[in-house]
Amino acid sequence: MDEIEAIISRYDEEYVGDSLKSLDDINRFTGTFVKDVAEIYDCITRVRNIERNPSGFDLNDAPILGLLTRIWKLLKEIVTYYEKDNAEIISILERPLIEAAITAEYLLMSDSAVIDDYRKCSYKDRLRMLRELKEGSRFFETKAGKRLLKSVQEKMDLEGFSEDDFKEQKKNRWRLQGKTFFDIFKTITDEDLYKYTYGMMSESIHGSWNESMDWCLQKNEDETFSVYPFYHEADVRYISPTLKFCNESYRLWLRRIDCEDENMTNVLDWIERVNNRIFMIFDQKYDGPNG
Repeated sequence: MDEIEAIISRYDEEYVGDSLKSLDDINRFTGTFVKDVAEIYDCITRVRNIERNPSGFDLNDAPILGLLTRIWKLLKEIVTYYEKDNAEIISILERPLIEAAITAEYLLMSDSAVIDDYRKCSYKDRLRMLRELKEGSRFFETKAGKRLLKSVQEKMDLEGFSEDDFKEQKKNRWRLQGKTFFDIFKTITDEDLYKYTYGMMSESIHGSWNESMDWCLQKNEDETFSVYPFYHEADVRYISPTLKFCNESYRLWLRRIDCEDENMTNVLDWIERVNNRIFMIFDQKYDGPNG
């Protein structure tokens, strides 16, 4: 908690107010703020109630903790590229971050059976490897194949899974509770946000014609296209809205592990307030790239 207090203590009203006067100030301040938020999230994943968890977290908690750790790791990388003014790479990193945040929140609202299902769904391709082993694939005679097989078997032994324990997952086509990610998304937040965030972000992962026009090509006066060899600049729009998906999962996690208190609640409330303030002021001042 001392680390978190040291971070927040730098953000007095004078500092925040002076940092939100111009678009350039807002963009610089946002990078600093989100970097600090990622550190706060990092700290939260290291919080433990010693009576509840004297050493670590069991298989009912660990899958959630893994997703929460993934969130702040990705967020730190996003900030790195934000400071490099590289919106294109940010757009690639944001989609897995949102998926981790939504999935973590969904698991935090569910019971142990759902978490068990989540763990089992991750074995789809690993079970295929075991099937190929039985079918005589020569890959598993190589050093790489033997290492991979050992890793799969160790994980399944740790969880007490056998190859016969995945009937439900196969029936559900290896989807959590048989749901698409859109189904999960709309149980957590406004389904209309899907197309504006996660949906369009898929183009940055898989590539599309629109993605090429946005990032990799420039239109010539004669309606032809040429390569655009530079990265596009980043601003608040590429980072502040994404942060809105993250906070609630950390709030629910602290409640789950019996570490929720007024101080931690106030910290997460503070993150939401500052982030909302950043975006509202930016939106008021921004008139487009040529404004």
